[in-house]
Amino acid sequence: MANRLSRAALAALGTIIPLVGVAACNEGLQPTPLCPERFVGICGRVTFQGTEPDSTEGVFVVAYPRFPQSRNDLLTFQPFPPPPSLARPFRGSQIYALPLSTGRYEWVVAVWKKVGAFAPGFSNADSLLKEAGFYHGQTDPTAPGVVVVNDSSTDSVNFVIDFGNLHPICTYFPPCP
Repeated sequence: MANRLSRAALAALGTIIPLVGVAACNEGLQPTPLCPERFVGICGRVTFQGTEPDSTEGVFVVAYPRFPQSRNDLLTFQPFPPPPSLARPFRGSQIYALPLSTGRYEWVVAVWKKVGAFAPGFSNADSLLKEAGFYHGQTDPTAPGVVVVNDSSTDSVNFVIDFGNLHPICTYFPPCP
């Protein structure tokens, strides 16, 4: 008799416990947000590949409302002035948060900066700045991804920064010296 009662109790518990679990997880398993609460901008994780060049001053993440069409457009990045460099060491991965106004951004890019000062008019920018990686589109992994910032944060704008594959400005606006 006791054996039958134990089996009946176990069967009842086997039915009740999953129901309680489902009720307790009414939103399911959600990823932990990367952006701080009430943050307006984009957040994500950058993953570093390759060896940091010895001449590195810093690596900066910026965004462009429109993909630059000329060298002059390279100065239209947001936010201006740029935030501080990502934190060293430039290995593994790290989370970043880029404060931005609401709007559409066509290019979220990491910019590697070589040690040195800019000449007047940024005439030496080709020798000091290189594209180190950017957020890629979901439908075309070779194209920049568009990011829309609303009144809150846009999370998981993740990309790779590859020190072995830095692109000078002239890659986008030839000729290269």
